[in-house]
Amino acid sequence: MHIALLGGFDLVVGDVPVTVPVGSKRLLAFIALNGRAAVPRSLVAGTLWPEACEQSAYANLRSALSRLRGIGRKALDVCPTEVRLARKVTVDLYHARSLAQRILDPGVPVEDLDINAATVDQLSDDLLPGWYDEWALREAEQWQQLRLHALEALAGAFIDTKQFAGAVAAAHAAVQANPLRESSQASLIRAHLAEGNPSEALDEFERYTHRLRDELGLRPTPRLCHLVDGLQRPGSLW
Repeated sequence: MHIALLGGFDLVVGDVPVTVPVGSKRLLAFIALNGRAAVPRSLVAGTLWPEACEQSAYANLRSALSRLRGIGRKALDVCPTEVRLARKVTVDLYHARSLAQRILDPGVPVEDLDINAATVDQLSDDLLPGWYDEWALREAEQWQQLRLHALEALAGAFIDTKQFAGAVAAAHAAVQANPLRESSQASLIRAHLAEGNPSEALDEFERYTHRLRDELGLRPTPRLCHLVDGLQRPGSLW
């Protein structure tokens, strides 16, 4: 049994998706985001239904549990006072988070990372996109920061091992996640330069310069400009 949180919610048994009611999806996602820890029923009810009174929040929790029938109910271990994820359930976020932390660990040599194109894919999806619960947004932001740092580090690792296609892919994924983040843009420019494609590096720099000016009224920092020193076209904005 597998719960997917990255790129959207899914409960999968074998290779078959299981239909889950909306309220029960929120319950499963919240419990999964708490790892393997037991979560008090009071915390679950208060977090998932913050605007309801205590009695109504508990009733909503009981309803969400009752609608989670059959296979879906087996994803949880439910006790009178707490709820936890069943031991047999895997969660994609756990593996992706572990991968990101390993990439960022300075004690792990690049050659021990076993990085490839699939590594980028595992770090490319948002956490529960389209979910606007406060608890989901908070977790999504934490994952966003972790994966952005990991993708930037991954791009550097690919450059070090002369896997330039991977470096560009990793940096592109970081830029797509946050187009105004300068460190991600710098990773992409470095990847193009390392591959020997200065025109593509300059194209990326110019796109970023225009976007930064139009959306924030800002200019690139001198550090980013330094990456393309000597490549500017006549009439450039920087």
